[in-house]
Amino acid sequence: MNSELLFNKLFGVGNYYITIDGFFIEGHAKVGGINTKVIGTCRSVAIDTALALRISEVILKTIEEDLNFDKRPIIFLVDTQGHKLSRREEFLGINGYFAHMAKCIFLAGRMGHKTVSIIHGEAVSGCFLAFGMMPDIVCALEGSKIYVMDLKVMSKITKIDYDILLKLAEESPVFAPGIDNFYKLGGVHEIWKEEDDWNEKLIQAINKCSNYDNRIELAQERRGRIHSKTIIDFLKNMKG
Repeated sequence: MNSELLFNKLFGVGNYYITIDGFFIEGHAKVGGINTKVIGTCRSVAIDTALALRISEVILKTIEEDLNFDKRPIIFLVDTQGHKLSRREEFLGINGYFAHMAKCIFLAGRMGHKTVSIIHGEAVSGCFLAFGMMPDIVCALEGSKIYVMDLKVMSKITKIDYDILLKLAEESPVFAPGIDNFYKLGGVHEIWKEEDDWNEKLIQAINKCSNYDNRIELAQERRGRIHSKTIIDFLKNMKG
């Protein structure tokens, strides 16, 4: 889907001013009569240190601009193939840049900004964890692709046979890629279909934003992580 069509379906024609600089999306939009900040990526970009820093800077600038005003909801448009594979990026400490980006999104929430991410292409690996999964509500457009690690790569790293991982992926969403499995795990709150009214869905998502993270409960309800809450409660009650 091209960017103009995406923006029109999300915000309505004439209700936004958004620019695209390379792979970086920035602007503002009116959603349900409320001014929002829009930050994102496009064309399945591999996020490097420079882009991670740019995203972080815009988040911090938004927080600063709204210090004495109503806190605008921040809409994150996510489309990334993961981090840029480069020795230079590793030497620069790209993991630290991603941690900083995640902290900026967390800070925005603590400062009163409602945050919603919309996956409109790919969402892969640590970039998805730091950028797409940090907001209050995580939504995915039907047909988008989500995975933390390809099963063949997982097989090489874990030394577990690929066929075994394939079988595990069929039995448990924990091992399986795809938006449906992340939905079962509670990592994605909502999946928006092509025929849905995305503008109305976005309004509802903003209204659902809360400081309370209910993803464990969602995972229980959707039978994606059936033992997670039991284990968490057990660990909380441990003494010593």
